[in-house]
Amino acid sequence: MRWVLMWVMSAGFAFADGERAGEFDYYVLALSWSPTWCALEGDDRGSPQCNDTAAFGWVLHGLWPQFEQGWPSYCNTSERNPSRRETAAMADIMGSGGSAWHQWNKHGRCSGLSSRDFYALARKAYGSVQRPDVFRRLTRAVEVPASVVEAAFLEDNARLSPDGLTITCKAGRIHEARICLTHDLEPRACSGSVARDCTMQDALFLPIR
Repeated sequence: MRWVLMWVMSAGFAFADGERAGEFDYYVLALSWSPTWCALEGDDRGSPQCNDTAAFGWVLHGLWPQFEQGWPSYCNTSERNPSRRETAAMADIMGSGGSAWHQWNKHGRCSGLSSRDFYALARKAYGSVQRPDVFRRLTRAVEVPASVVEAAFLEDNARLSPDGLTITCKAGRIHEARICLTHDLEPRACSGSVARDCTMQDALFLPIR
């Protein structure tokens, strides 16, 4: 029983709910490959992000305040929640207003910014990274090494380095590109809790609908 208790206590350092807003070390810009999310979750939810006419590729999953080890979430803040109009205005890069609301509630609160400023910063971060156009040209599902996806991001973004970029997989599919940024949105190395590259050699990569 003692080792179980020790494991639970140590696991608690992985993340923390209700931390003080504005106290974190850096940001993680998470870009999600929309066809993967739709296949695994979005279609079942009936998300507008997954409509055949939406044509989403790399969407902004979130801009996450991060500690060197672990991350804060659902922080206490005196800032008001965003209006429905504010969240809807983020749908063009986040897929839906619902996603924008969830990201504010779980992560944006921890930035110490107002919802308006947080969304503006998230949009700026998203715009600062070139999403490789080659993936938008796929016409069928392919199997690729995750390292190829990383290489494509590095080739199109001279400021990024391998230690500041992580490609993740989920259910055997390319899932996300996660880029580590300073408070000023400058590239930096990812810490141990983020730097966990997918090593699959045959990850499924679905085309844009």
